[in-house]
Amino acid sequence: MNSQKPTSQSQRIVLLDIFRGFAILGIFVVNIGAMNSSYFSQEEFVAQWTSPLDQIVELILQLFFYTKFFPIFSLLFGLGISMQAIRLSEKGLLNFSFFGRRMGFLFLIGLLHITFLFSGDVLNIYAILGVLITILIKRSNKLILTLALVFLLFPFYDQVLGGILEFFNFDPGVFLADYTPQKVNEIIRFGSYVDSIKFRWLEYMYNIPLLFGFFAPMAMAMFLLGLYLGKNKIYEKLDSYIFQIRKPMLWITLFTCIYRLLFLFVFTGWDIYRTEVGRTIFIKLMVLSDIQFGMFYLWLIGWVWYHTHWQKILSPLQYVGRMALTNYIFQSLVGLILFSSVGFGLYETMSPFQSLATAFGVFIFQVIFSKIWFNYFKSGPLEWIWRRFTYRNN
Repeated sequence: MNSQKPTSQSQRIVLLDIFRGFAILGIFVVNIGAMNSSYFSQEEFVAQWTSPLDQIVELILQLFFYTKFFPIFSLLFGLGISMQAIRLSEKGLLNFSFFGRRMGFLFLIGLLHITFLFSGDVLNIYAILGVLITILIKRSNKLILTLALVFLLFPFYDQVLGGILEFFNFDPGVFLADYTPQKVNEIIRFGSYVDSIKFRWLEYMYNIPLLFGFFAPMAMAMFLLGLYLGKNKIYEKLDSYIFQIRKPMLWITLFTCIYRLLFLFVFTGWDIYRTEVGRTIFIKLMVLSDIQFGMFYLWLIGWVWYHTHWQKILSPLQYVGRMALTNYIFQSLVGLILFSSVGFGLYETMSPFQSLATAFGVFIFQVIFSKIWFNYFKSGPLEWIWRRFTYRNN
């Protein structure tokens, strides 16, 4: 008899669900820009919006959204794995096949997501790295934290991946070599759904350097950090932990914010920035600053949750977080309907402000829908399927 059981509602930690819900909002704010204009032509697309309002929105996105929410969600993913592992280990039920099934299903969802909805999927990367993380669950805290720091701080992933791709004579640029921004626009707005599927996979292959040279190392670092926090059961003492780190968190955030502003408005004009090594180091420090700001978001939400009377403002986020996978996929479905030929065909017609407003509008709908859903069901639809696949008969 299989005695592995999914987490019951009474075992859930509300603040972690709020974190996940907040991350889902930020991810959609970023992703809707990629849905509205392909990575292939995004720079040209953004440059055409010159109104003060749109330029302010672009600055807001740069300062408060880009590279802030992917690390948050990755950290929570690693933390979730460790919490499951600890619970199973305490019952003597921890085994690789459990996580193998769990990550295998997630990988499948990622492939379907890319094929039918959105090429910017990261679930397959999460699944691959999730399997690697499970191998490290029983390793020492020191090793896990050391690996996290190595993955986080190493600056030359682009060069390493470029060398690997060159060794295998693999050039991702060939996948979109025959495409122009105008052709992409025509395919997405007016082409057949089959044509859009083909383009999604070509775009995904084109973005391999970005996915595996930028996102994957960041995800691995945050997975490991989440695993470290989970193994130390930080979730059992979040209130005291948030209080203890308040001063270093505020000081570090202040210094990294100063760096982010200097990077955006000063450093890119320096001669040293124009060198390959200099540019790589400056960008790595910028990414670290963005990650720190994401961690500040979590700390701030935790502080508000535990030390103010504003819990009711944050509480609705938990419903989105409890069905994070479903809501993540739903956002891509909304993007498909909004921007492609199967829906309204608004690709590259919405301004940055309109995209941002749409993202918030859709998220408000998700909050309301998720709350209503949990009045009748215990988990989201994709979460239910995922659990059935993972826990088999339970």
